[in-house]
Amino acid sequence: MKNIAINGFGRIGRIAFREIFGAANYKVVAINSQSSPEELAYLLKYDTVHGNYDVEGITFNEEGIIVDGELIRTFIINEAKNCPWGELNVDLVLECTGIYTTEEKAMEHIEAGAKHVIISAPGKGNIKTIVYGVNHQTLDGTEKIISAASCTTNCLAPVIKVINDNIGISSGFMTTIHAYTNDQATMDGVHSKGIASRRGRAAAQNIIPASTGAAKSIGEVIPEVRGKLDGVSFRVPVIDGSCIDLTLNLVREVSAEEINKILLNNVNEVLKFTYDPVVSSDIIGNPCGALIDGKCTKVLNSNKKLVKIVAWYDNEYGYTVQMLRTMQVLLNK
Repeated sequence: MKNIAINGFGRIGRIAFREIFGAANYKVVAINSQSSPEELAYLLKYDTVHGNYDVEGITFNEEGIIVDGELIRTFIINEAKNCPWGELNVDLVLECTGIYTTEEKAMEHIEAGAKHVIISAPGKGNIKTIVYGVNHQTLDGTEKIISAASCTTNCLAPVIKVINDNIGISSGFMTTIHAYTNDQATMDGVHSKGIASRRGRAAAQNIIPASTGAAKSIGEVIPEVRGKLDGVSFRVPVIDGSCIDLTLNLVREVSAEEINKILLNNVNEVLKFTYDPVVSSDIIGNPCGALIDGKCTKVLNSNKKLVKIVAWYDNEYGYTVQMLRTMQVLLNK
């Protein structure tokens, strides 16, 4: 039995708890958050996007939350280095605050007694970036801190790997049409990231250009395409469910039928494919990293090396499942 602690009980942290709780080989022993046990229990039980948590009894006491009769201790500790991970024999911390993303900051969990840390965001510094299904084979179990990349990278990387392995990519550009997140304003106002970020504009009423490092950072996961891709993001008025619109310049001429055939031949738990006329809400709750929309695949008639591929992803649930797949690999080494 591996002991797991969750630092940050927001969207990703709560989904991770739902997925881990009751699993045969893993046990959530602690949650560190800036909220009371009462608030944590309430938000775990009720969820606008993914529905109510279907377990017997969710309550709380002064020590933590109680789920199906089991107490999970909760803490309100500002600095990770002060968390009782050693006392609780924590094997791995899921770092879901979005704050401890540098090697130096994430190392505080190790100093507190944890054996491993997975950051649910792009890491900064000398941190290995892992996308399950693409480069998880590089894990050897000795890594103290790894990054599970971003939700967008977990959609982009499986697609890029298949196309690059089977055809070859000269260059490319990605646009992610991304659901809004809780770091955006619900009404126009001042945002901590400033005017240039545009995140202070009303999320449910605007299409908002935003930054993304997913395309540039893909080289950390697939070194063969380092420097070949770039991208932009648009935050749109949906609460969950996103997609990437990928334009690639390939090394040889292709057809849309060939592209779809290659992608279909490589489907697995991470990369899925459909010809169904799906929309963004249809991806919610799907555990894959990327769902190829076969009807959207295009090749330019005047330049048959230029290809468009669209892939859907649940930027909350699908990403969390990908992170937990990586966790399983790391802890089983």
